[in-house]
Amino acid sequence: MTNVDQFESVFRSADKPVFHPADIEIRSVLVISDLAAQAAERFTQSVRRFLQGLLDEPIDWQTLDGGAFSTQGELLEKVKAAAPQLVCTYRNLHSDGWRWPHSLGEYLDVLTQVGESPVLVCPHPEEMDPDEFADYGTDRVMAVTDHIAGDDRLVNWAVKITEAQGQLLLTHVEDQRDYDRMIEVISKIPALDTDIARRTIRPQLLKEPHDYIRSCRERLEKSGARVKVEEVVTMGHRLVDYKRLIEDHKVDVLVLNTRDDDQLAMHGHAYPLAVELRRIPMLLL
Repeated sequence: MTNVDQFESVFRSADKPVFHPADIEIRSVLVISDLAAQAAERFTQSVRRFLQGLLDEPIDWQTLDGGAFSTQGELLEKVKAAAPQLVCTYRNLHSDGWRWPHSLGEYLDVLTQVGESPVLVCPHPEEMDPDEFADYGTDRVMAVTDHIAGDDRLVNWAVKITEAQGQLLLTHVEDQRDYDRMIEVISKIPALDTDIARRTIRPQLLKEPHDYIRSCRERLEKSGARVKVEEVVTMGHRLVDYKRLIEDHKVDVLVLNTRDDDQLAMHGHAYPLAVELRRIPMLLL
């Protein structure tokens, strides 16, 4: 390696994203269900109780019951007219698909990909009584993403959804299979030293999210945010490890990115998590 290459590597290593805290303002919340009017209002009250620890500003609460829409187009029009900062609903609206854990349902698929507002997906009322998840509160929140370094929006929303003095778990699970594949390819290129690659690439992959989460903790403390940031940076199998982390930390809410600029389908591993973890509320951004 030339001196120029060494200098460039050092320079690039020092160039790392830092967190920029930003206040998330929620003035209007729209709760959507497929229930009759009275039951829909009860569901709204459960959602309000679930979020009562963090929405301390005056909130305009609106409810859409099952009679307000019968197609995805009608639902999107209602949401656009309401212009909420947050939508709350559950899987498999106007469907009995909640009985089979294989999809989010066509309404939620469209709402998360076309609608502009973040969507809080609560457990289906037939799968969990709304009063049960309402009792959880939001004092243990976990942010999940393919690449946390630089994802300020995800972290700021996770902070917003965490109760005062609650635990905010910022996670990054580097995929072991992707790493193994990378090392295997390097081992087949004579000009590249496999031992050096194996010794240096793994620490660098984990250093970047570690540095970013450290900047999150430091800057949130300086800004006076009343959350306790905990870091989990590791290498493993994403879906399996995220399930384990959720169980180990008794997480109340997951915060995930769902929109991807390069595709119409839901982002990354958010979809399998959203489909499989059906008894935990999720904030889909």
